[in-house]
Amino acid sequence: MKTLVIAIGGNSLIKDAKHMSVPDQYAAVVETARVMADLIERGFRVVITHGNGPQVGFILLRSEHSRGILHEVPLDSIGADTQGAIGYQIQQAMYNEFHRRGLKQLAATVVTQALVDQRDPAFAKPTKPIGQFYKKEEADERMRVEKWTMVEDSGRGWRRVVASPKPVRIIEADAIKHLVDNGYVVIAVGGGGIPVMQDEQGNLHGAAAVIDKDSASAVLAKEISADMLVISTAVEKVYLNFGKPDQKALDKITVAEAKKYTAEGHFKPGSMLPKIQACILFLEQGGREALITSPEALPAALDGRTGTRIVR
Repeated sequence: MKTLVIAIGGNSLIKDAKHMSVPDQYAAVVETARVMADLIERGFRVVITHGNGPQVGFILLRSEHSRGILHEVPLDSIGADTQGAIGYQIQQAMYNEFHRRGLKQLAATVVTQALVDQRDPAFAKPTKPIGQFYKKEEADERMRVEKWTMVEDSGRGWRRVVASPKPVRIIEADAIKHLVDNGYVVIAVGGGGIPVMQDEQGNLHGAAAVIDKDSASAVLAKEISADMLVISTAVEKVYLNFGKPDQKALDKITVAEAKKYTAEGHFKPGSMLPKIQACILFLEQGGREALITSPEALPAALDGRTGTRIVR
């Protein structure tokens, strides 16, 4: 039985601006649950990881509107909140889909911490935008009182930026592997995991940061010895010269080719680049194979009929 770590994006739970409510997100999760159940019926063991960008933004906005009435919610706690909420939706949708198919299967969510290095250069230069846009005078007040780092964003206003350090280790990896080995579908590393740092006494402390969920998924896949890292995205395949008349779909590439295409600038930051980098990370750490494709194409991609495979 092959073990797959499948990373789905937080934006995949929100179809468009008119469908952002919790029921709307659950409806999107139900579609994902059907695909996952198909894979489980085929004998795959599955770990589901997910993004949480939009959901973190919603909580930050609620916190902003309650400023002066309720306490601020720390960013690491927001990560935990979204892991629990999204995990709950996924495991409930999986339960219902298993029940409908008559499968004796259970899903469980693990609220996951990801260890980061306090010396990571990302902490000295925060770059990850979170939350809403502010006017200049509001941003000045936040920077003075809250000690936030804020930047002006393309004329749209000022926005808070936080560090995006590299994940070093998944704290709950052993627990996740134990659940997988005992037949559970596991939802873990939500939003890239809650970033935590370790002090000199070995104690963990939350950090005001955001971890790339694809990178964290790659680290988890390595630590639980998964057979494949699967990254679900909006396109069926990875392309060179994407969106141009001469775009070319990639069926199968090596790590060396992926690095070459990355150096040539084919993959955009904030889009395909972190996905390619996560695949490279997994494979260079001993992983066997990585796959990038769209959710609906996943069954066919696992059969080798579509998607982009990356191998050593």
